Amino acid sequence: MNPIFESTFWGFVSGGALVIGAAIGYFVTVPGKVVAGVMAFGSGVLISALSFELMEEAFKESGLTAAATGFLFGAAIYAAANHLLAILGARNRKRSGTEQPSEEDQAGSGMAIAVGALIDGIPESIAIGLSILHGGAVSVATVAAIFLSNLPEGLSSSAGMRKAGRSAAYVFGVWTAIAVACGLASLSGYAVFGAFSPFIVAVTTAVAAGGMLAMIVDTMIPEAFAEAHHWARRFVVIGFLVSFTLSKMTG
Repeated sequence: MNPIFESTFWGFVSGGALVIGAAIGYFVTVPGKVVAGVMAFGSGVLISALSFELMEEAFKESGLTAAATGFLFGAAIYAAANHLLAILGARNRKRSGTEQPSEEDQAGSGMAIAVGALIDGIPESIAIGLSILHGGAVSVATVAAIFLSNLPEGLSSSAGMRKAGRSAAYVFGVWTAIAVACGLASLSGYAVFGAFSPFIVAVTTAVAAGGMLAMIVDTMIPEAFAEAHHWARRFVVIGFLVSFTLSKMTG
């Protein structure tokens, strides 16, 4: 498969999971404990993927110092952007309960939530394109991990959007646009960084991993523990093990 087409295709596939999850969350009343459990599973899946796929590759190509610096930089960028969006009303964008503000509660929160969902998905999608640069073919484990984590993200967030009174047009407009952006971000991860040295690609991979971990802690873990409590940690462990096993089977 042509690498440009491959990177775009798998970016769309992973982003499409957000739309599928959004449809489930908007049209089906899913119990809070189930949403929390699935979100915990997705958190474990992503933590494993960024540890054993992204950071491992970054370390091999750039060394510990560069990989660690990129990782911290990615986390800092995400944290700064997320702090600004939280002020604008997007703090609880991944929550499935009544935590999300409506437009009447906080004007402009709808746009902030949409932008927040976008920055959540961009690092993951860039990582897919970068994985092709690392190995010559897309990392199945990385794509699977992002897909499995995007399903509960879309489910939880859209359920919260519905409870905040947001229309179906808004919800599916947001997630469809983000799915498209994920495909383009994955393409850019391959096409843009293809001109750079393996060292730069590796450091960029670490930046993406840092942003992903910050996203998990800021938006996914709170939802996971809100309802599931001690069960959440078990689902995180299971998700981690599933992703780890997948990475070893396809590595």
